[in-house]
Amino acid sequence: MSELDVAKEQIAYLKFWLGILVVTDISLFGWLLSNVGGVNPTLILAGCFAVVAITVGIVLLHRRIERQIRSLREL
Repeated sequence: MSELDVAKEQIAYLKFWLGILVVTDISLFGWLLSNVGGVNPTLILAGCFAVVAITVGIVLLHRRIERQIRSLREL
């Protein structure tokens, strides 16, 4: 396998995980909005923390994908 093919596969794998993180983030945010009044406040707080953590993970993973795409120009 050439170096270019390996880089493309790595980017595809990272994009797969980015998609999973985005779907998880949207689902958890929707759950929080629909259950904000009827659930234990500790659970809501934990959910808010999880949304923030997943969103930060999405941003970091997106930046990593962008860096790898830029590195393809060198190959």
